Amino acid sequence: MNETFPELGLRRKDCHELSWIESVVFFAEFPLGTPITILLNQTGKPIPFFKAKSDYVKKPIPKKVIEYIFKAMLEIGNIWMEWNPHGGRMSEISASATPYPHRAGNLYMIQYYTSWFQDEGLRPPTDDSVVSRNPREAFQNYRDLDIGANLYNQSNLLTARVYGSKYFKGNFERLVRVKTMVDPHNFFKHEQSIPPI
Repeated sequence: MNETFPELGLRRKDCHELSWIESVVFFAEFPLGTPITILLNQTGKPIPFFKAKSDYVKKPIPKKVIEYIFKAMLEIGNIWMEWNPHGGRMSEISASATPYPHRAGNLYMIQYYTSWFQDEGLRPPTDDSVVSRNPREAFQNYRDLDIGANLYNQSNLLTARVYGSKYFKGNFERLVRVKTMVDPHNFFKHEQSIPPI
């Protein structure tokens, strides 16, 4: 980091290595070093809820829209957006070369994130005039059950195609064939996993 981004002034003491379960405690807004057993005792602190969604931006967002977004974020308060640039070498790789298809034609990916405690119910605004459509694309590592899910331990292929086309576009059918070969009994699954045929 210091070689590539020296302007950040990153120091070793700024970095914290955590196990996955320790990161769950951290992202639940407990102080670093809080024992993981806190997850078993939820009586002392309200449980934070969060919502994250993603979009792929196809056209530049006009300056007036960016100004509106920043104004809305300041008014809402507990919201952030992460913009991950695409393009460059990433656009040169075919959409079917890897399972990740969101390459050429995307300027960047946006994650919207908000959190709240119990009944506050905050929701992030979105402007869909510059993002992907038909299907609305989404980043698979920001699982979003609003775009489709196989609930109640089901593995329906038609249902999976709904979210699968958003996460993997044309690669979904190929991933289904791989899943069928590697895990035909669907041992490894969750609400938005790729089911076997």
